[in-house]
Amino acid sequence: MLGRKKPTSAYKGNNYKDHSYVARNTEVVGDIVFAGGLHVEGRVTGNILSDEGSVHVHGEVTGEIRVPHVVINGMVNGNVYASEHIELAAKAHVNGNVHYKTMEMIMGAQVNGGLLHSDKPVARIEHKPAPVADDPSAQ
Repeated sequence: MLGRKKPTSAYKGNNYKDHSYVARNTEVVGDIVFAGGLHVEGRVTGNILSDEGSVHVHGEVTGEIRVPHVVINGMVNGNVYASEHIELAAKAHVNGNVHYKTMEMIMGAQVNGGLLHSDKPVARIEHKPAPVADDPSAQ
């Protein structure tokens, strides 16, 4: 209709000034801990963690996501914990449980796991880097 605005996502990406980007054809192996926004167009093998941020997944994530605001329009192999809001777009494919406070799910999105609502804060997971083995050539 004339004069009506098109509905948009509840999450406004410009709310955060600091954004990070995993580009298409890029693979990150290891946990990502961030503040602000994270856009994943490539692959991440590891957990994605933030206490105050948002993640947009258009690529593939193999690991756990614990972020207040989550938008998925790609593949996630692991559990997702959205302490505030999650949006599952038409091409979203989640193999794992989705824990959420509020959720939008568009026709075509797939979740192979449980949808678990909770108003309680999500327990924080700490990033623990893998121990570095002693390099025998350094001796």
